[in-house]
Amino acid sequence: LSPALPALGGEKQSLAPSGAAGDTAQPGDPRCPTIISRRQWGARPPRIRVPLKTPVSFVIIHHTEGNRCTSQASCSREVKGIQNYHMNTQRWPDIGYNFLIGGDGRVYEGRGWRTVGAHAYGWSHRSLGFSFLGNFSNRIPSAAALNAAKSLIQCAVKRGFLKRSYTLKGHRNMNPTSCPGNALYRVISKWPRFKP
Repeated sequence: LSPALPALGGEKQSLAPSGAAGDTAQPGDPRCPTIISRRQWGARPPRIRVPLKTPVSFVIIHHTEGNRCTSQASCSREVKGIQNYHMNTQRWPDIGYNFLIGGDGRVYEGRGWRTVGAHAYGWSHRSLGFSFLGNFSNRIPSAAALNAAKSLIQCAVKRGFLKRSYTLKGHRNMNPTSCPGNALYRVISKWPRFKP
């Protein structure tokens, strides 16, 4: 999908039971954006699952550098392709991100709230990794996607998965990469609690 994806870095994983448990928002939860569950987008089961000790202190923003998507069907196809790349080529136990944000304004459950991701080498065990679907080096995500990401951060705080005193960072602040793209990075650098 992207030559930059290997820079995400697979974290060394210890064995734990696989399976995601109740990571999506309750229907009609006003604190959270619409979250498309793994079942809804057709996820493969994870090979292993490492529990994430929450609340974590960091949110790390990424972009996938792949195709943009504007509907639940097209975004689901993108997320499935990313999961296949991460599992088949990278040999990770699952898709690397905790959540992915589509141009349609929906959030797609990756590893979810309770599982350590493989999205920022050395940092995944103490952060949530949120990735925008698409390449945002030269253009910014849709307003719907940006609003969904802001809502997802607030949802994480309100549901107790992210500390109220969290720090927001771009992937480039943690690892040597251009992620999340220059245009998106300029946007998130103006968001509350951002620190380079």
